[in-house]
Amino acid sequence: SSELPPVVPFRNFVAQAVLGADEAAHEAFFTDMLGDIEETTAPFGLLDVQGDGSTVEEIRHPLPAELSASIRQVARAQGVSAASVFHLAWAVVLSATSGQSSPVFGTVLFGRMGGGEGADSAMGMFINSLPIRISVDSQPVREALKATHARLVALLRHEHASLAQAQRCSAVPAGAPLFTAMLNYRYTGQAGVEELQARTGMRVLGGKERSNYPFSLSIDDDGRALTLVPQVDVRIGARRVADLVQQALQVLADALQQATPVAIDTLSVLPGHERERLARWGGNAPVYSTERPIHRLIEDQVARTPDAIALCFEGETLSYRQLNERANRLAHLLLHRGMKPETRVGVALERSSEVVVAMLAILKAGGAYVPLDLQYPAERLAWIMQASDMHAVITSRAYRQQMTHAGVDVILPEDIDWQRYPADNPDVALHGENLAYVIYTSGSTGAPKGVSVAHGPLAMHIQAIADIFDMRADDRALHTFSFSFDAAGDLWIVPLIRGAGVWITPDILLQTDDLKQRIQRDRLTVINLPPAYVRQLCNDLQPGELSVRVCIVGGEAFGRDDYRNIVHKLRAERVVNAYGPTETIIATSMCVWQQGERESERALYMPIGNPVGSRRVHILDEQLRHVPVGVAGELYVGGIGLARGYLGRPDLSSDRFVADPFSQNGARLYRTGDLVKWNEQGQLEYLARIDHQVKVRGYRVELGEIESRLADIDAVREAVVTVVPAAAGGQLVAYVAAQPGAALDARDLKAQLARVLPDYMVPSAIMVLEALPLNANGKIDRKALPAPVFDAGDAYEAPEGELETQLAQLWAEVLGV
Repeated sequence: SSELPPVVPFRNFVAQAVLGADEAAHEAFFTDMLGDIEETTAPFGLLDVQGDGSTVEEIRHPLPAELSASIRQVARAQGVSAASVFHLAWAVVLSATSGQSSPVFGTVLFGRMGGGEGADSAMGMFINSLPIRISVDSQPVREALKATHARLVALLRHEHASLAQAQRCSAVPAGAPLFTAMLNYRYTGQAGVEELQARTGMRVLGGKERSNYPFSLSIDDDGRALTLVPQVDVRIGARRVADLVQQALQVLADALQQATPVAIDTLSVLPGHERERLARWGGNAPVYSTERPIHRLIEDQVARTPDAIALCFEGETLSYRQLNERANRLAHLLLHRGMKPETRVGVALERSSEVVVAMLAILKAGGAYVPLDLQYPAERLAWIMQASDMHAVITSRAYRQQMTHAGVDVILPEDIDWQRYPADNPDVALHGENLAYVIYTSGSTGAPKGVSVAHGPLAMHIQAIADIFDMRADDRALHTFSFSFDAAGDLWIVPLIRGAGVWITPDILLQTDDLKQRIQRDRLTVINLPPAYVRQLCNDLQPGELSVRVCIVGGEAFGRDDYRNIVHKLRAERVVNAYGPTETIIATSMCVWQQGERESERALYMPIGNPVGSRRVHILDEQLRHVPVGVAGELYVGGIGLARGYLGRPDLSSDRFVADPFSQNGARLYRTGDLVKWNEQGQLEYLARIDHQVKVRGYRVELGEIESRLADIDAVREAVVTVVPAAAGGQLVAYVAAQPGAALDARDLKAQLARVLPDYMVPSAIMVLEALPLNANGKIDRKALPAPVFDAGDAYEAPEGELETQLAQLWAEVLGV
């Protein structure tokens, strides 16, 4: 019994595996399973499979005895192995962390099943890693488990196929990994008497596993206990993954024990503590009243500081008392002409204090203002007037003819006998759901959409951001936005409820020299500018040349270097990054940086922060389940702070404003269409528009990261990256402008990017411009960017002969050049 068994040469099995391989059968199997897979399954966006394992951490996490018993029980009941349950659970976790409903991952196969006689006693490397694809869509859990088991059985017939061959059968581009997650189910069983005797005198000196995969899970099954052994990148954490897997196993076991079928895509892998964390981050307790509308809040301020400057336009000022009395007289005129709650009144005036007077008067009279930008084409203005069912329009003599439409009362401030109407505050009863304003935004069908905002949510919002801005009575706020832009409301309403002054510019896009002079001359302390515009301003400043107390940005990605510029050049004490669709009333969330806060605590781009006021935010997947922290999903906004919908468009309203699945009182959520994620600090980070996600060579690419890397180059003043269609997918194109006095070379920029970015993120073309074009709102106008020119450089040689020409044409078609 002490003699060693006969030696079984490992080479025999190598030869058998090679000679007995059915390459055609392998290819047919993997093509059927993976042929339509175009994208890497990358949980938490982990894509690097070239690592040495030094950033991977490992823990041992024994499952509770009750859960282990439950897993074995449901496996027996369904006629499958416990390994099948674990494979399905891992697929559920990968789906939740990658956003894919049919994830692919590697599974470790024993390799001895088809090894032939003697394989069970031969020494050698039999194991093999092969991909498996498991669907976790809307099918019942029982069917998903049986399908998983069947696929594992089928995979065993191909356990000696190569991973390279399997990957080639997918549509994932060459060079990109098919998957970055692994599963290894290890059945060891209980050691018998003979095995224990054989170990006598042996001592384990140690051992360490390393994997180049950043997201792996081993399961140790000794026949009684089940232990999870996650090996996961430290940025995610092995403990966290163990919690996700245990939760997935628990919900699967519970669902399999229920008599009624449960769809697998309704299950959540979030453990209780993570659900609690998301609930805490996603909303605030209501602290702002919605009962008192904004014009009443302004009237309260009038009583406190009647003689303070409220508005200033080109040197002409209105005190709080003068503003209030002028708005009151106009409001009484509107009431005299039949104004009622819900009545829409247009405001078509050139930029001046009179625009604010008109909008405030409409609110005081109980109506809803509809700002009309006089820069719009006449056809668009006429469409808005008709679509909004406008009762009246306040305009000037210069635009009277243009604003004359059937059934619309035209009111000219120049012709009003102001003394005829009372100067006291009108007493019009309103409730929170009455309409305050309608803002028209661009529509995907070509026709503008009228976003209808009620008094209650607007009042909540204004009070909340007044605190976030830290608006003070001695502040002077710059107003440069078009009044037809929803954010313009923040710039006049917030100062007026806090006793501050509003300085209105004659144009919405001033030259930076003009803007600089105004900030200095008027001693402005609060500015709100688009990132691209404030970037230009800072680039033209010397450190400390200007000083503002609060700088607010929004509407575009706002980078770390932009923040440094504002602090360094403008000496801002408070920097606020505001985010929000018009449908969620100006600003859904905000992130505040205060002087002295360390930059290292922030990401490459400034987060969009936390919900404002009494709003609630949710990051959900396609099945309206909360996604884990760090995983991308669509942002949904609820609570107090939503528009009523689109005026006269119930079909469009019902598509974007959906029932809140987390509320029992008929509440709504707004689908933003924006891809975001939670960071570990509990802040929202904006990633992209869902309908404009960029994929290059099988990789999802964040254009903002490339833009940030370009901005890190000293000679680059500003940069924007876009993607253009190509035969083999999108091609990246960068547009850059140089710092004053600097010169930029596209090839040099590419070389610098190649040092810090993977090759698939280096733009195919870099266009050097004098300045990036801006639109009317001060944002980068991507439509105005010139068409890219793809330069082959000095190394280009034209093809010679028929063969070279054919090859060049083939490569041009593949590369899309």
